[in-house]
This record gives sequence, structure tokens and C-alpha cells, in this order.
Amino acid sequence: MAKLWQKEYTLDTLMEEFTVGNDYLLDMNLVAADCLASIAHARGLLKAGLLSSAELSALESAIQEILKAQTEGSFTISIHDEDCHTAIEAYLTIRTGDAGKKIHTGRSRNDQVQTALRIWMREFVVRMASETTGLALVLLKFAREHEWVPMPGRTHMQLAMPSSVGLWAASFAEELHDEAFNLSRMAWILDQSPLGSAASYGTPLPLDRAYTAALMGFSRVQNNVLYANNSRGKYEAMLLDGCDYITLTLSKLAQDLILFSLPEFGYFTLPKELCTGSSIMPQKRNPDGLELTRSRSAVVSSCAQRVKSILRSLPSGYNRDFQDTKEPLFTGAKTALMSVRVMRLMVERLVVHPDRLEAACVSELYATDEVLVRLAQGGSFRDVYKEVGMSLGSVQTYDAVETIRNRTSQGTTGKLGLEEAELSCRSLAESLEGTLAFLEATYRGLSTINVSTVAW
Repeated sequence: MAKLWQKEYTLDTLMEEFTVGNDYLLDMNLVAADCLASIAHARGLLKAGLLSSAELSALESAIQEILKAQTEGSFTISIHDEDCHTAIEAYLTIRTGDAGKKIHTGRSRNDQVQTALRIWMREFVVRMASETTGLALVLLKFAREHEWVPMPGRTHMQLAMPSSVGLWAASFAEELHDEAFNLSRMAWILDQSPLGSAASYGTPLPLDRAYTAALMGFSRVQNNVLYANNSRGKYEAMLLDGCDYITLTLSKLAQDLILFSLPEFGYFTLPKELCTGSSIMPQKRNPDGLELTRSRSAVVSSCAQRVKSILRSLPSGYNRDFQDTKEPLFTGAKTALMSVRVMRLMVERLVVHPDRLEAACVSELYATDEVLVRLAQGGSFRDVYKEVGMSLGSVQTYDAVETIRNRTSQGTTGKLGLEEAELSCRSLAESLEGTLAFLEATYRGLSTINVSTVAW
């Protein structure tokens, strides 16, 4: 099929390669979303009197064929198509004739790609937040199982004060919960349909934007048609920023696990099936998954920054620069989701060694506790602090388990508040599952094929 913008001339081959880039490959991520949006748009054209019922029926049947082919992996996009939009329209024109030539009435590729991306991003943030909350619940389960296992607390990587495996694991769980909640709020921002904004300025056709928005499961229309196009890239950057916070936390968790599973520490043992080996040293069991979690946190950060750098100083309205926000969006999103899944496997299969952890709680760790005990006998804090500091060898070794149980102020080792944290995580998880169920029901209202727009 000719390009959607076809003129009386043929585009230079080098310019075609330069302008298309790998967009035709990246757009495989958007085929399902674009098909769902196209069904909604076609129904809107029928409502506006711009399609007949027979034409709509033919188009919907052909789109179901594309969705089926997509789920089976047989739908393709060529470089000459440029993107999924041309490939889909070409298929519809071959299958339905004039009806396929009418499908683009009233829309531009600008609002078409915006709508497909909006559908994709809306589902992604819910799934990403859901899986992150799932990891938080796994960490809370781990914290409960090892609630009373002592662990040296560290600052500046030096021995600091008594801690516990429960406190350590629950800290990451609560952090990930908050970051999942933060990302989930993006669903509200994304819950507005840009369809009908066309090339930033709308059309004079009697299109019912609220009708097509409702068909796609959006609660509202993105009102200002120029803003609808100006938001491209900005929403992608916001999504990636949310993922960035999550992977920053995972990077710290990965670093802790690498450190604490070293033979010199021996607090934990990593699952062997999640470690790789050396090509020269037979004894090696390398934590490559954890190391890549660290580095891929930087990948996600760079993707967020890359999108923002592309947007900087662009004039309003559509600019082709937006095309280059697709790759960092999909790369950053997929990297973040895979990192969550890998870290969940790590935590679920992690082996804890209570004997090594308790043995690591040497007398030096109780110096502050010793200060507080002596302070109860009289004197000022600063004088007692100096006294203990000048004679650390006299600090007694306390009972490690008793020490962590005796810390009972809220959020400390003796009062972790695991029940409250679990309740909050489960509440968020249920809310996210409810949203996913709603999206699935919306897709069923548009398609006879069971589809997910995020197919990773």
C-alpha cells in the first residue's frame, strides 16, 4: 500500500530509511491497541453517518483477523509500511475495499498513534504497579518469616546498631508499595482519550469524542485538541519516571543481596538456578541477575531522560521528533517490568542463614545500647557516650534476639507493623486488579479475541 501521506513523488531511499528507522518494528507493540482504537473510531464514524452498518461489520471482522494474527505472531509490518497504522489500513483495504479506505476519515496519524499509545500506557502502568505490589507482598512475607532473625544494622557500611532481617526486608516492601502507588496514579492522567484531536486542531466532522472515549474505557476526553498532541512524550516521560523510582529501589536491594551473599558475610545464599558461571573458574556462581538489575536501573533512568531531552524546546503541535520517544518508552518500560519479575524470583528463593547473621552481631554493635543502659544509672548522655567510646572493649555482648524484640517503638524491629503494611499492599493490589478486570471487559466489548495490549 502507498504511504498514508503519499504525494506525486517517491521518497528517496536513504530518507525513507532515516525517517522510518526502527519504528515499524517498535510498532508491533501497538498493533492490538491500534486495532481496538480503530474499532471504536469506526463505530464513531457509523454514529456520525460516515460509515454504513455493512461497512462497519466488514471492518470489524477484518480487524478481528488482524488481532488473531497478532496473537499468533503472524501479523507483520514492513519498512515500506512505516508503521502499524499503514499496515493495518492496508490489510483492511485489501479485505474490505472502500470501507478500508474510509477508516481514516476524521483522524490523523497523530491522534491515531496517541490513542494507541494511551491505551498501551494505561494498561502498562496498572500491570507494572500490580507486579511491583506483588513483589512488596513477597518481601513482607519474607519479613514475617524472618522477623526475629538478628542482623547487623550498618551506616557508612560500618557496624551501627542491632537490626533484623524483618526490618531490612520490610523496608524495601514499604518503599516499593509507595512507588507502585505513585505509578498507579498515572492511570488517572492517562485515562483521557485523545482520539478526535486529529493533527492538533480537530476536524469539522460531527465526531462524538465522548462516545468513542467511552467505548475504549476512558472516563473522559482529553479536552483541548492542541494539548492532546502536546502531551505526547510528556506522558511517556512521567511513566518512565515512575518506573525509575521503582528500579532505583531494586538496584539498592540487588546491591544488598550481592554484598550479604558474599562468602565473607554469608548472611544469605542466592538461588543457584538464578546465578551464572565462569568460563574459566569452575567454582564461580555469579550474581549476574542482580548486577544487571543495578545496571538496568540506569537504563530506565536514561530512557526517562532521553524522552525529556527530545521534548525540550519543541514548538507546540506535532513534530516528527516525537517518533524517537517510542524506543525509550518501550525499552524503559520492559526493562523495569523484567527487573521486578527477576527480583521477585530472587526473594522467593533466597536462603537465610540465621547462625551467620547472629554471629555477626558482635559486641561493638551494642555500643549505643550500652550507653543507654549506663545512662539509666545517672549522668549525662555526652559523658556516658565518651566513656563508652573510650573503652569499647568493655561493651558487653547482648542477647541479639532479645535486643531486637525490646525495640518496640513504631516501625522498629520489635514492632514492624507488618499487618498494616500487608493490608495496605493488598488494598492496592485489589484496586489494581479491579482496574485490569475493567480494561479486559472493555477489550471484550470491542473484540471477540482475548487481547492484552501489554504482551510481555
